[in-house]
Amino acid sequence: MSREIITSVVIALLVGIAVTVFAPPAQAGPPLVCWPFDIGTAKSLPWGGSSWHDAQPGYDTKQLAGDTLALLTLDAPVLVRMETLRRAAIYSQRDPQAAKELFSRLEERAESAKSPDKPDPLALFDWGYFAETYRQVAGASSLELAAKVDGYKLIQRALALRGPDAQMEFAAALVAWVAGQHGISEKHLVNAAAGAADGSLLAKNLVTHCHLFQMHADTLRALRTQLVAMKK
Repeated sequence: MSREIITSVVIALLVGIAVTVFAPPAQAGPPLVCWPFDIGTAKSLPWGGSSWHDAQPGYDTKQLAGDTLALLTLDAPVLVRMETLRRAAIYSQRDPQAAKELFSRLEERAESAKSPDKPDPLALFDWGYFAETYRQVAGASSLELAAKVDGYKLIQRALALRGPDAQMEFAAALVAWVAGQHGISEKHLVNAAAGAADGSLLAKNLVTHCHLFQMHADTLRALRTQLVAMKK
């Protein structure tokens, strides 16, 4: 075998290895459901393990609406809200009636929050984010329940009312990407990365979830660099 052929084979093998090692992992399922958010020691709905689907077997779904709303307090960070609503959507698969109750109560809370005298952007966010997450759990009933809601518009409105919020920008980036609005998603992702503090939970979640945006980065700095390069 000639030296040129050997060289070509070696290069091909090295490229293959590089693609395998550095390519983003394949998306294993619905992005808003199958990729848990790291919320540190913050309290959320009961969970049975560390995997995305490890719902607690003995959890009483009749308590789902009340338990979820009790966790969505005004001081609960957006990341905690995202993980809580992700778990709520998974539990909702077990009990369609519990899903309807939670959806209805989130909707009622969001509608009352639209008051011009005292708008509540977090209530708007919760309804919009749950609708988009719940839409991703399989079943015709889930699609029918969330069909009337444009979750991204609700989150967009929440951002306008709340002002700069890097965690909410991250949520908006995910929802917009899922909807196929990749250009808009990237703008939200830029804002999220710019507002994330080094070493924060948001920074960690941005790095662990960046493959959902077809990116790969081991650090927040590397992610920011890629986002800057994409804008050029």
